[in-house]
Amino acid sequence: MAPAPQVPQSSGAALELLVHGVGGTTPQEMLGDPRTTRITGDTTAAVYRRTEDVAAEQHPERHREGPVAEAYCWSNLTSGNGSRALWLLLLPFMVVNLAHWMRPTARGRTAAVRLYGAVVRLLALSLTVLLTAAACEVALDLVAWQCAGVAECSGRRSWLGFLATEQGGWWSQPGRRLAVASVVPTALVGLLWYLSNRTWSAYESQRPLTLDDPGGDDGTPPVRSGAPVVHPALGRPGFWYGRRLVARLRAAHTAAGFLTVAAAVGGAAARHDRAGTGPVPAVLGGLFEAALVLCALVVVAVVCRRGRSERRLDNRLDRAVISFLPPAALLLLVAGVVFAAWSRPRWVSAGTLPGETAFRALTLGQGTLVVVLAAVALSLYRRTPEPRTILHGLGGPAVAMLACGLGGVMTGGVAQRVADWLDGPGTPGMGSGSAIQGPPVILSWQASVIPVLLLLLLVPVTWLVVRTARQARRLGPAIEAEYEPTRSDPVRTRRIARARATAALTDSAPRIIGLVSGATLLLGAGAFAGSWLSGEVPGLAMDGTSPAVESLAEAAQSTGSWMIGFGFILFVTWGRRAYRDVSARRTIGILWDVGTFWPRAAHPFAPPCYAERAVPDLSSRMSAWTGRTRGRLVISGHSQGSVLAAAAVWQLPDAARRRVALLTYGSPIERLYGRWFPAYFGPGPLDGLHRSVHCWRNLWRATDPIGGPVGIDERGGPEIDRGPLKDPLVYGRTPEHPLPEPILGHSDYQADPDFAVQRAALLERLGPVLPQQAGAEAQGSSGRSSG
Repeated sequence: MAPAPQVPQSSGAALELLVHGVGGTTPQEMLGDPRTTRITGDTTAAVYRRTEDVAAEQHPERHREGPVAEAYCWSNLTSGNGSRALWLLLLPFMVVNLAHWMRPTARGRTAAVRLYGAVVRLLALSLTVLLTAAACEVALDLVAWQCAGVAECSGRRSWLGFLATEQGGWWSQPGRRLAVASVVPTALVGLLWYLSNRTWSAYESQRPLTLDDPGGDDGTPPVRSGAPVVHPALGRPGFWYGRRLVARLRAAHTAAGFLTVAAAVGGAAARHDRAGTGPVPAVLGGLFEAALVLCALVVVAVVCRRGRSERRLDNRLDRAVISFLPPAALLLLVAGVVFAAWSRPRWVSAGTLPGETAFRALTLGQGTLVVVLAAVALSLYRRTPEPRTILHGLGGPAVAMLACGLGGVMTGGVAQRVADWLDGPGTPGMGSGSAIQGPPVILSWQASVIPVLLLLLLVPVTWLVVRTARQARRLGPAIEAEYEPTRSDPVRTRRIARARATAALTDSAPRIIGLVSGATLLLGAGAFAGSWLSGEVPGLAMDGTSPAVESLAEAAQSTGSWMIGFGFILFVTWGRRAYRDVSARRTIGILWDVGTFWPRAAHPFAPPCYAERAVPDLSSRMSAWTGRTRGRLVISGHSQGSVLAAAAVWQLPDAARRRVALLTYGSPIERLYGRWFPAYFGPGPLDGLHRSVHCWRNLWRATDPIGGPVGIDERGGPEIDRGPLKDPLVYGRTPEHPLPEPILGHSDYQADPDFAVQRAALLERLGPVLPQQAGAEAQGSSGRSSG
C-alpha cells in the first residue's frame, strides 16, 4: 500500500499577492504605505512591495501576525493618455470578438464548435469590410464622385478645386478623382494593420508558462486514470498566446480592406468600360474583377480555417499567408488605381457610385450569419444545457448582432454627417434643393429605425424602474430586522434598500440585451426591405400615403440621422473623458475590461488583450516565489482582478498550485463570466478550479452590482462563498461608530473585519510550517483540496 501523501512543507514565509480591479489604483493605495518599491516588472505592469518588506523572506519571524503584501498593478494596460480613447472607435470589433468566447458548453461537439468559430470570424470579416466601405463611401463617393462632380458643391469647397469637373484639369476625370480619394481608405486599412501589429508586441507577446496538454479544442477535459484533469480551457498552455491565429487573421483582414478599396476604385472604371463608351478595352476590367474575386475567395478561406490551437504554445506562423496575401491585395489596389486613372475623356460622374448594392449585400450577409450562428448556439446548448447560461445559449449571437448594429450606426452616422456638411443648406437624398444625392438609401433607412428602437426600449426600461422601486420598498422590513436598530430611520432604510435593489439590476441585463438584439435584427430586416422595394429614402418613399405617415417617416429620417451623428460625437467625447477621469472610467470600465480580457480570436483589429500580459505575469510571479521560498501564498483579487487571479491559478504547475490559496471579493467570475462565457467559466470549469486550488474563499455583498456568489456545491467541505456581508457595517450611529458608515457596494472589501479573518483562515489551511504526515483532511498528490 502506497504511503499517505504529505502536506506541502512550508518555510514559514507567507505572501498575499493583491490584484486590483476595474479602474485601477496605485501601489501606494493598495499597500497602504507611501513608500513602495518595484520588485519586478516595468512601467506598464509590475509587482510592488512596501519598501520595508523588500527582504521579508529572510526574516519570516517579523511577519507572524500576517502575510507580506505585494501589489500587482496592471491599470496601465487598459488606461493611459487620452489618445487611447480612439480605441473606442474599434468597439464593434471588440464586441464581435466577445461573441467568439460566448459559445455554450460543448462536450464531444468538435465540428459544431469549429463551425461556431468560423461563423463568428466571418462576421468579424464583414465588419472590417463595412468599415472600409464606409470610408470609401465618404472619400470616393460623397467627396470625389458627387461633390467634386457638381459645381454647386465643389464651388463651396476650395480644397476640392484641383478635382472639380468645372476646372477641367488633369485630375478632374472621374477615375483620377477616385484614384486620389482612395488614399484615405487605404491609409485607414494601413493604420489598422499597424495598430494591430504594434499592440501585439506591446501587450500580447508574453509567453505563458509551459504545461502538459490539458485538454482538447472542444473544451472537454481529458481523462487520465478515470479522473478528469482539473485544467479547463483557460489552463491550456497556448490559451494566452494566440500568435499564429492573430497574425493570420491580421493578414486576411488587411487584404480584405485593400480589396474593398480596389473594388470601389477599379470596379467603377470596369463598369464604365463595359458600357462601350470608353477607349479602354472591357476585357481589362473583366480580368481585374476576376482577380479581385479570386483574391477575395482566398481571404475567406484563410478566415474560415481552423482557429486557435491552445494545447501548445503556437509559435509557428503561416509564412505564405502573412507574406503574400496583403501584398497581393495591395498590388491589386495599385493596379485598380492605375486602371481607373487611364484617360477616359467622355466619362462623367453622375448620381452615386454603385455602393447601394454593396451595403445591401453586407446587411443581408450579416443578418444571415447571425441567424446561422443562433442555430449553431442553440444546438450546442440543447446538447449540454446549463440553467445559468444566459438566453438559453443565444448570448453569443445576440452580442454579434449588437456588433453589427454598432458598426452600421457608426459608419452610417459618419456618412450622413459628411453628406449634410457637403450639401450645405440642402438635405441629401430628398431631391430638390440638394446639390448631391447623398449616401446609399439603405443607410438612411437604418438611421430611421434608431428612434423606433429607442421608443421600443422605453417599455422594458420603465418596467425595470418600477420593479426596482417596488423591490426596494419590500426590502425595508427585512433590513430593519437584520440590523435591529434601537431607533428606526426611514431615510437610512430606504438608502440601503435602494442600493440592494439597484445592484440586482445587473441580473436583468441579459433580457435587455436579448430584446435590443432581437429588435435590431427585425428592424434591420425592415430597413433592408424598405430600401430594396422603394429605392428611396423614407421621407420620399412614403410620399402619397396619409399625412400622418409622411410626417412620421420624415421625422424618423431626420431624427435618426442627427441622433447617430450626435451619438458618434458623444461616444468619442465620453470615451476620451473615461481615460482621463477616474470616476467616468469606473462607470464604463467593467464593460471595457471584460471586452479586452479575451484574446483576439475573431477580429485582429480589436483592442489588445491585456490578460495575455497580466496572466503570464501573475503565474510567473506565483510559481517563482513558491518554488524559491517553499512558502504559502494567497492571491487576493478584487473585481476583474479576481478573474485574472483565477486565470493565473489555472496556468500554474501542480507543485505551485498546492501552495496557493485563492481569495476573491466583489468577483464577477460567476455572475458575469459564468453566465455569459459558460464554456470557460461555467459550473464545470469553476468546480475544476475549486478542486485544483488548495483552498478558495469568495466574499460578496448584496449591495454590489458586479460581484456575487460562486455557487459551487462544496459537497460537505468548507464553503467557498462568504456572504452576503453586511453593508453598511452599522445601521446608525453607535458609541463605536459615532459617524455614519458608508454603503460600500463594490469597493473597499478590506474594510470589512471578516476580510482579515478569512485571509488568516486560508493561510492556516495551506499547511503546517513543519513537515508531518497527512491526516484525513490532507491534500492528495493531484493538488486537490479535500474541501
